[in-house]
Amino acid sequence: MEATVRDLDGEDAGSLELPDVFETVHRPDLIKRAVLAAQANRRQDYGTDEFAGLRTPAESPGSGRGMAHVPRQNGVAKRVPQTVGGRPAHPPKAEKDRTLDINDKERQLAVRSALAATTDGDLVADRGHDFDEDIAFPLVVSDEFEDLQKTQEALGVLEALGVAADVERADEGRSVRAGKGKGRGRKYKQPKSVLVVTSEEPSRAARNLAGVDVATADEVNAEDLAPGTHPGRLTLFTESAIEEVADR
Repeated sequence: MEATVRDLDGEDAGSLELPDVFETVHRPDLIKRAVLAAQANRRQDYGTDEFAGLRTPAESPGSGRGMAHVPRQNGVAKRVPQTVGGRPAHPPKAEKDRTLDINDKERQLAVRSALAATTDGDLVADRGHDFDEDIAFPLVVSDEFEDLQKTQEALGVLEALGVAADVERADEGRSVRAGKGKGRGRKYKQPKSVLVVTSEEPSRAARNLAGVDVATADEVNAEDLAPGTHPGRLTLFTESAIEEVADR
């Protein structure tokens, strides 16, 4: 299986033989497991205050009064779960183990399968990405892309390659999140656009574009390649990165 290498102007700059990793069988089940495990394992522990709802001198009046045995303070029920302001019945515990396990070989196969999915134009289109119809996948650009420092330079390359419309789609798709997340540091939601995979270090030129993620070939993972557990992300590889992902 061969791929066409494009230069910074979008012109044909030769071809290269793709490594066997790009012919891995499509396993959406393993990709989903790997992504969910990555999300669960970086989640911060959380739980309620140990004494929530218990800071009260309320006492039960006991038997023989013809009333429920509910702790009361000045006639107002306190402490027990069925009262307003009482303790939570089954609160989340900070000591609970919320991590998910996945075998190393399954994680590796998930990454390989997600890499192979980037070569399927139908999967990429199904994720909602916007690109020119004549694009051949995988999208490979010369190593000169890694030397770019300016965001506008990277955007110019994406326009020449026919994928800049996807960045615009992500920029226009930014929306305000519903619910309390607005007050907790995550006010906005933004769609994912292009993933840029380089060899030596993440691309400085592309990292600030709307919806764009950057990664190196030796660190790119299933979540980068399949955000939300959905494989087929629009991915741009540099020529050297293609050679390095063969070892994933």
